[in-house]
Amino acid sequence: MESPSSAPAPVRILTVCTGNICRSPVAERLLQAGLDQVMPGGFEVTSAGTRAMVGDPMQPLSGDVVRTFGGNPDGFVSRQLTSKILRGVDLVLTMTSGHRGEVLQLDASLLKRTFTIREFARMLDVLDERADSAANVPVADDGGSPLSANTAFWRGLPARAASVRHLSLPADSSENDIIDPYRRSPEIYHQMEDELAPAIVSILRHARLNTPA
Repeated sequence: MESPSSAPAPVRILTVCTGNICRSPVAERLLQAGLDQVMPGGFEVTSAGTRAMVGDPMQPLSGDVVRTFGGNPDGFVSRQLTSKILRGVDLVLTMTSGHRGEVLQLDASLLKRTFTIREFARMLDVLDERADSAANVPVADDGGSPLSANTAFWRGLPARAASVRHLSLPADSSENDIIDPYRRSPEIYHQMEDELAPAIVSILRHARLNTPA
């Protein structure tokens, strides 16, 4: 059995947008809330912005979206994306293809672990639909723990997701992106919600279906 000192690190997920006050904070807080229910202590979700409004709180309308889906927007503080923040991250989920490019400019080693959140969600949907998906549920090895099995599963997930990329391509590349609602009308925030929420649901569903036994 693992002692507390040797407990596995949580899966580290980073969400990225521009100002880190509208889109990526919503993704951060909703993924964290949902994943905490799937595997308490198994995930650490944070966010950053490529041109962050450093120190600012989440935008009020984004906070409303977080509350609508059962998350907590309180205490959020925007921060600038840096190479140091990217170090040790297991999965980067960006709000647009442009953000993905900016992440890779900072750390090219993350090429196979960085996706737009919508494309990643579509890939997981394909994995979930495959007939053999049930056979891939991770099982803790003798002497291991569900937490360590979960970490190992998620560290291998980007490669499995990328293997079905060709089966999950959108009709239009714009469907990979989440619209930026900053300084725009409530209707644009609703559009952001409509684009982002289904992706988060897909990711949480994959996590639930693959909770280690």
